[in-house]
Amino acid sequence: MSKAKKSTPTAPHNADSHDLIRVHGARENNLKDVNIEIPKRRLTVFTGVSGSGKSSLVFDTIAAESQRLINETYSAFVQGFMPTLARPDVDVLEGLTTAIIVDQERMGGNARSTVGTATDANAMLRILFSRLGKPHIGPPSAYAFNVPSVKAAGAITVERGEKTRTVKETFNRTGGMCPRCEGMGSVTDFDLAQLFDENKSLNEGAISVPGYSMEGWYGRIYRGCGFFDPDKPIRKFTKKELADLLHKEPTKIKVDGINLTYTGLIPQIQKSFLSKDVDAMQPHVRAFVERVVTFSTCPECGGTRLSEGARSSKIGKISIADACAMQISDLAQWVAGLEEPSVAPLLAALRHSLDSFVEIGLGYLSLDRPSGTLSGGEAQRTKMIRHLGSSLTDVTYVFDEPTIGLHPHDIARMNDLLLRLRDKGNTVLVVEHKPETIAIADHVVDLGPGAGTAGGKVVFEGTVDGLRASKTLTGRHLDDRAALKKSVRKPTGKLQVRGAKTHNLRNVDVDIPLGVLVVVTGVAGSGKSSLIHGSVSGRDGVVTVDQGAIRGSRRSNPATYTGLLDPIRNAFAKANGVKPALFSANSEGACPTCNGAGVVYTDLAMMASVAAPCEECEGKRFQASVLKYKFGGRDISEVLAMPVAEAAQFFGDGKARTPAAHAILDRLADVGLGYISLGQPLTTLSGGERQRLKLATQMAEKGGIYVLDEPTTGLHLADVEQLLGLLDRLVDSGKSVIVIEHHQAVMAHADWIVDLGPGAGHDGGKIVFEGTPADLVKARSTLTGKHLAAYVGA
Repeated sequence: MSKAKKSTPTAPHNADSHDLIRVHGARENNLKDVNIEIPKRRLTVFTGVSGSGKSSLVFDTIAAESQRLINETYSAFVQGFMPTLARPDVDVLEGLTTAIIVDQERMGGNARSTVGTATDANAMLRILFSRLGKPHIGPPSAYAFNVPSVKAAGAITVERGEKTRTVKETFNRTGGMCPRCEGMGSVTDFDLAQLFDENKSLNEGAISVPGYSMEGWYGRIYRGCGFFDPDKPIRKFTKKELADLLHKEPTKIKVDGINLTYTGLIPQIQKSFLSKDVDAMQPHVRAFVERVVTFSTCPECGGTRLSEGARSSKIGKISIADACAMQISDLAQWVAGLEEPSVAPLLAALRHSLDSFVEIGLGYLSLDRPSGTLSGGEAQRTKMIRHLGSSLTDVTYVFDEPTIGLHPHDIARMNDLLLRLRDKGNTVLVVEHKPETIAIADHVVDLGPGAGTAGGKVVFEGTVDGLRASKTLTGRHLDDRAALKKSVRKPTGKLQVRGAKTHNLRNVDVDIPLGVLVVVTGVAGSGKSSLIHGSVSGRDGVVTVDQGAIRGSRRSNPATYTGLLDPIRNAFAKANGVKPALFSANSEGACPTCNGAGVVYTDLAMMASVAAPCEECEGKRFQASVLKYKFGGRDISEVLAMPVAEAAQFFGDGKARTPAAHAILDRLADVGLGYISLGQPLTTLSGGERQRLKLATQMAEKGGIYVLDEPTTGLHLADVEQLLGLLDRLVDSGKSVIVIEHHQAVMAHADWIVDLGPGAGHDGGKIVFEGTPADLVKARSTLTGKHLAAYVGA
């Protein structure tokens, strides 16, 4: 009997040797020739101060190149319809896998976008009702509030062989859109006094709509239409003339031999302004819309957006409008109770989608919630839903601060989801500041040592324990814990809120003390934003700084956004005896070759556009003749290249002393933006930087009460201390500060805490605690109290 042969160990397969993502020579934005190796199928957390280069490495280098390479696998024809991506500035990128980016960009630029339409839940519900709804009213489109009902009849020409014949046809399409509000859920009324000054004529500038000047395109149309006299004051218009000005439907006209279309003011405003998400508008346009338009619930559909037919078709006693209005956790239970073999696969898919909402901590939302009202954190978690049950493995998931907007109680749940994605064999890359999420990392990459030009290097790579022991800024502050204040300030008054019912609030009465630092907290979905934005923000003297994105082109920069460029231009003009417009890269001083952009863009169709520095101005954006004018020994391009901290010194004293500019620069430094340059494009700022830029701008306003929505978003542990100092200075200067916040360091620093809960959605909406942080820790009666007590070590 022969002996069994010993099995010799085989050499590892070549395919198993690609276990690292290698980055060599990354120079995107402020990165300084970064070389790094990231383990695959592990959870890697990227840390570092705001502006240190985390997003440049993870999003703008690794994820961007992965997406670009995938796009290149499509035909040139298909690539022509896709966004073009430039190759990142990096020498070598090896071992990349398909990257799925789950970022914090707000969802919805459209007033018709809801949580249901932005995910697949609404589409599945529509199919479900079209199969099981009684009475049956039509196909899935009959339940869609974005599809209008259409009827058409007429003659069509049919060609068959050599014969043609005319046939009468009728066409019907049943849609679910409410005809009164056109699927918006609200109807609009206009305050005509805000549209025009009736004592002026059109030629005297009666119309006060942004962009409707009589010197421009609209002026040519309104003055040359012939429907009214442009020199007659509007109050003297006849009924017909006023109706033509305000309501006339689109009509073809000829002005100076050019064919144009005349549309009345109100339909024109509805088309150009009201079809957009209010949050996506420029500030002055949003202010105009809020001033001129009053929105009220549509009386016909009751705000459901749906036609009578769609509302009448029901499964049991539930219509699709009822289903979309339910809290998703309740809707999931209702769907789980439906047993119908003919639609079993659809029910299984819908159940999975709704259960994912609940699992990810968004069970308190409803499908009819407008997606533009979701916070950055909620939008990011909504995007995560489609990936939770995915069968894909060996994918790189890239997250941008997934804990934003999460109560400490909810962070553990988010950590579980990140670990589950990793355990399925995926590479998970997370940009994060919260120590609770850094703690679960398999691998940590710390960038720094500072921000902006002082950052862009890898200062630590290794384990969490190694980071703790390192002497980097993140390592030193990882175990920072704020202590409760020994004494709290005394209120100088109170702001009364009575009977607040926005969203899930249950007739809430609360007195918010003034003259102190008030923190409003509670689990995600407990009603914090509903209480503050619904009952406090609109009042006189209240300045609100929210997380809405700054809308600006790549020409916008901190100097233009804050109004800093005006005193700088005026100072240059006065010192040199010339016009201020010369010192604007968007006006007379712009380099004629690149139109003041500093770079020349070459469009290569489906290939990435190439941006090359302008040869004429060498990227300085101004004409050579303008750069001869100096102020304090510097030209305008050198001033715009300065970081905020350097510019504050430059304009603070000496020959270049400019108090108006110095005041704005001081505010920018106060909010922790001393490292950004004055001319840096707004499009390159992170979410936290944008919010702090808004805060610096709003601090100049005369309001006595400041409302801040999670100002620690995107802030490094070391910078939270600076933010607390800023909040203290605001309160000490006589302001009242109300902060919606989950960060325990901010709670511990508060003078007064308002805690909402006890849960989310219909399990929340009540005040569960009011008092000082010390009393909250002592009572430990709420989730917030327990977590804060653990944080301060009480």
